Amino acid sequence: MGKYVIDVSKNGKFHFNLLAGNSEPILTSQMYAARKGAVKGIKSVIKNAPEAPVVDLTVEEPIHERNPKFEIYQGKDEKYYFRLIAANAKAIGRSEGYNSMTSCKNGIKSVKKNAESAIEKKAPAKK
Repeated sequence: MGKYVIDVSKNGKFHFNLLAGNSEPILTSQMYAARKGAVKGIKSVIKNAPEAPVVDLTVEEPIHERNPKFEIYQGKDEKYYFRLIAANAKAIGRSEGYNSMTSCKNGIKSVKKNAESAIEKKAPAKK
């Protein structure tokens, strides 16, 4: 089973990671000014990820889907990435870089599988 982990960065902002059952991060959020924002982001992943279609932006004419959705894209480093876009068209989180399209798609499957069953973990106290 996966889990959500909320962390506080050195600048005092919060972000979360969705970790797979093997504790590897599969989705990393944006930074939030308050822990409350990170919790809201987690709720958005839980709500949006399981049924979100996948759009491959690496093809010449991608099929467009309404939000929420996963978007697969290729970075300047030639690796494949995905981001989860919420119903409001904002990115909830993004992946690490994958060397192959298959691995990237497997990352999306893992987010879909773990999104609802993951347990939220509290962030350490702010210093």
